[in-house]
Amino acid sequence: MKDTSTICWPAPAKLNLFLHINGRRPDGYHELQTLFIFLDHGDQLRFACNLSDTITITPALADVPVEQNLIYRAAMLLKAHTTQPVGADIYLEKVLPMGGGIGGGSSDAATTLVALNHLWQCKLTIDELAELGRQLGADVPVFVRGHAAFAEGIGEKLQPIEVPNKWYLVLKPDCHVSTAKIFQHPMLKRDTPKRSWTTIQQAEWQNDCEPLVKKLYPEVEKALRWLIEYAPSRMTGTGACVFGEFEDERHARDILMKIPTELQGFVARGENLSPLHVVLQQVCAENIA
Repeated sequence: MKDTSTICWPAPAKLNLFLHINGRRPDGYHELQTLFIFLDHGDQLRFACNLSDTITITPALADVPVEQNLIYRAAMLLKAHTTQPVGADIYLEKVLPMGGGIGGGSSDAATTLVALNHLWQCKLTIDELAELGRQLGADVPVFVRGHAAFAEGIGEKLQPIEVPNKWYLVLKPDCHVSTAKIFQHPMLKRDTPKRSWTTIQQAEWQNDCEPLVKKLYPEVEKALRWLIEYAPSRMTGTGACVFGEFEDERHARDILMKIPTELQGFVARGENLSPLHVVLQQVCAENIA
């Protein structure tokens, strides 16, 4: 089998530039409106495909059994759509924090689906891959589709959007926020009216999870209080990461040099097209050539 291990497949971070919660459905899921963009920063995966019919992941994630690893689960879901025994040795360079609200696990799963669909020649469409991704998590389809999007419903209704490319300073407080805990909490704000994308564009953006998360996790409140002195700043997803928006890279990096020692951070450019799909297009073009 052709050596595929030299290709680095990005699993980029995402930001929710706003997150509005419109209500809670009878089944417990929440109706929401949000805007996803990608960052040119994230994990990297390499796939050495083989005919062993087994999936390995190196290195193993601490405290995460391989059967619960979203990378493994994504690969096993896709294997059901192969016509011959195939396997892969997957190598993960993990840089995105877990529990940070920037999509690390979901992005890894989506990259696994997109990359192995190509490498195993499964020939599933993007719609079919997104449907597989939905079984793994609400955010996986947007990573599979690979374009900045205005999301509605429970996050499954995606409208591709073009937004100006800004620079972002992302800070990770020293805490792990449980998404389930936030969405189950009785004090979560759930009454933001639904609005059209045109109306939302002209309004001030907010994250309805932010007040509760700041109350439950003082580390998040402290990070936001520090960052907002330098730039318009919000929390992404259910946290814990917070971000400040900048017009240019130099300004963002200047502020990164000043962050308190208890915080981790990075600077990245916002992207409408996922870096994963940039690589996919390059790989497909090389195969044609």
